[in-house]
Amino acid sequence: MCKTEVDIALDVAAIGRIACIPELLRVACRTTNMGFAGVARVTGESWTACAVEDNIDLGLRPGGQLDIHTTLCLEARNLRAPVVIDHASVDPVYATHHTPRIYGIESYISVPIVLADDSYFGNLFAIDRFPARPSRPEIVSMFKLFASLIAMHLNEERARHAHAQALLDEMATGEMREHFIAMLGHDLRTPLSAVSSTAHLLRRTSSDPQVVELAERIQSSSTRMATLIDNVLDLAKGKLGGGIAIHAANVEDLGQAIRDVVSEVQCAHPSRHIEASINIDVGVRCDRSRIQQLVSNLLSNAVAYGASDAPVVLSAEAVGDEVTITVRNTGEPISVEDQAKVFQPFWRGGSGNGGGLGLGLFICSEIVKAHVGSLEVTSSAETGTIFRARLPGIPGSHVPATNASREEATGS
Repeated sequence: MCKTEVDIALDVAAIGRIACIPELLRVACRTTNMGFAGVARVTGESWTACAVEDNIDLGLRPGGQLDIHTTLCLEARNLRAPVVIDHASVDPVYATHHTPRIYGIESYISVPIVLADDSYFGNLFAIDRFPARPSRPEIVSMFKLFASLIAMHLNEERARHAHAQALLDEMATGEMREHFIAMLGHDLRTPLSAVSSTAHLLRRTSSDPQVVELAERIQSSSTRMATLIDNVLDLAKGKLGGGIAIHAANVEDLGQAIRDVVSEVQCAHPSRHIEASINIDVGVRCDRSRIQQLVSNLLSNAVAYGASDAPVVLSAEAVGDEVTITVRNTGEPISVEDQAKVFQPFWRGGSGNGGGLGLGLFICSEIVKAHVGSLEVTSSAETGTIFRARLPGIPGSHVPATNASREEATGS
């Protein structure tokens, strides 16, 4: 393969890793009543299918290519604007155009996918052999929103690979890390906030169940991306300051705080069952939000890598001067060799569908260290995989402040 072919193959694979795209394409077909929808990688010389929803047996599959000059995507690329046709054979512009005649299509919509660096990735499109009305404003707006979401996922992946490589190669100096944190805090959060706000507005104002469902999926995806940003921020700040900072205080409702996290994870994964036994009815000196982050990461990891037909089991209790939080899942056990790696940054298991950066368990270990506690893992086919955190958090025990939060925690 030449470099261009390799790059295109990598782009096709990147689209294949975006979990929400199949559902986006199904919604596009249902909403427009068109039989075929897809994502295409479009350059000045080539057209390559990356993902498709084919209900009319066109036979085009991911990786398949068309002559760029026989498509309308090249026009959308040159215009950097949507191209929409309701009824090609009677359309004053496209009735004599070669593309509808070559492929026997009557209705068509194509919207550009433009990345954060203003580079043109390709098109989100839908076609059908019969007339439809894709020019409706709500349809065009939906396709634009879908294209923006796809671009955000691609931007996220490109940023993840670039910055992970920089960190793993130890090329990030203190000045580079500070710039990295500023970029994450602004350049990624600002567009992410806009997407989340748009999804929230759609949920509140739309009476269309399909649109509401889509908005919920977009919000869920935005939440996941925000978590990834937070994890990378924690990694970068930890590298700068020697560990994750905590703000210790006497927390009277830690049990309820953990229950809230269980509910949030359960809502995010309605098909999975989480069993929780929480027995903390005393005040605990800890960082409330960090303990919630610890529980959320442990539960999310168990859901991602545990058997889908078995429950995830959480227990949290305060006994003596110690709080113990345990999360267990069944499924493929972690090998003894890998158990020594699970708390390393950027480590990811060889199975499951976690889809993250491999920072969640690293962040957990740093949170526990900051509380002067311990975090261990055991895993076998018989007992399942068990993560157990022990925290010295009962009033009367001393949880020292760490790093930047030392002065505030000491005075609390």
